[in-house]
Amino acid sequence: MSTSILVVDDERTIQDSIAWCLRADGHDVRTAPDGEEAMAIMAGQDFDVVISDIIMPGVSGIELLRKTRALQPQKLFVLITAFATVETAVEALREGASDYIVKPFKFDELRLRVRRLLEHQAASQEPALFHRAVESSVPDRSLLGESAAMRAVRTQVARTGPAVSNVLITGESGTGKELVARAIHAASPRGEKPFVPINCGAIPESLLESQLFGHVRGAFTSAVQSSAGLFAAADHGTVFLDEIGEMPVHLQVKLLRAIEEKQVWPVGSTKPVRVDIRIIASTNRELAKEVEAARFRGDLFYRLNVIHIGLPPLREHREDIPMLVDHFIGEFNRKLARRVRGIDHETLRTFMGSPWKGNVRELEHVIESAMILSDGQVLSLRDLPSGFAGEPEAHGESLRELIRQSERQHIMAALSRTEFDKREAARVLGISLASLYRKLGERRMGDSRLQD
Repeated sequence: MSTSILVVDDERTIQDSIAWCLRADGHDVRTAPDGEEAMAIMAGQDFDVVISDIIMPGVSGIELLRKTRALQPQKLFVLITAFATVETAVEALREGASDYIVKPFKFDELRLRVRRLLEHQAASQEPALFHRAVESSVPDRSLLGESAAMRAVRTQVARTGPAVSNVLITGESGTGKELVARAIHAASPRGEKPFVPINCGAIPESLLESQLFGHVRGAFTSAVQSSAGLFAAADHGTVFLDEIGEMPVHLQVKLLRAIEEKQVWPVGSTKPVRVDIRIIASTNRELAKEVEAARFRGDLFYRLNVIHIGLPPLREHREDIPMLVDHFIGEFNRKLARRVRGIDHETLRTFMGSPWKGNVRELEHVIESAMILSDGQVLSLRDLPSGFAGEPEAHGESLRELIRQSERQHIMAALSRTEFDKREAARVLGISLASLYRKLGERRMGDSRLQD
């Protein structure tokens, strides 16, 4: 589909020139001679981009921008100015303009600006939509993160969800394996059906088989009534076998048969029960080595390991720590009826240098404890629980570099959450819009979405 663009300018020659230029690129363009007519046109038609002169009789370009953003905050809006001053640019951007261009301008420059805006919008909307899809199905949204590692995980989840294959999720304790499993289920055609989590290490071995596959009345001493079992309860849905490496070998054989035959045999029954389930398994062990040591069946391993998703420990994506801290503070503000605004610089430095052996789960618990113990609006080192092992871990990057990266990631996270609305991002970050632009100008943040 072509992009729809509205061009607003009181000079007919400029109207026609811009329209001709953009139509040559395949865009659907309408024009208006002033702000009032532009508002009337927009009342009956939606546009992807509005390009408007600032100085016009009646409703000015700035006023048109304000009215448009009041109704459609995410609308791409480009202002045209004849005054190439910093003050003009800052005013335009402060009011929420996506970009501005100075008269006289070259058509190639205008085309490039529009193309980049549309590309940036498309690039920011796709992860934002996926974030919302994951967030709506996962109570704790710790899958959030803008590091390369977490982006890769989300991409795998998005691609794996619609498939029918079994999945094996590996990673250290506390990295969020169940969150990934729930996100995969939510992104699948089975998303409206049951998601049944089973901790293979928490159920006594003597009860595990009947819990999984069910039993008939009288199958054993305490079986006073029949039970369908968890596999049957998950029919047409997903079974999540957490810590599959803890499952006894003799039950691995029965699990393998259930996967291959798509049916289970309740304990004490002479008739199988058909089940249609997808299996997602997780482990913090290296199952390939467990197979070599004969502690895990190789045939079952290959049945489960059709798709493999490995979760990185928090120490390998430290740049996500500021975003996770903000997330957990927001969660516990709601749960604990608090108004904590963030953490101080020294605490952030400590968090960035911590080994985080318990990964994201440990970070969550530290934030929760600190918010319970603190009586202020900014968490500091004295609020952290006494058992927190926050000694900086020795690694190649300097602490200054870690802080620089954390600031970069913090800003990028805010921009991503606000769909690159810089004014809103500045408000979320608690800094002025001028400070945000200064930081963006100093670093360019390594992101093409922020390039001019």
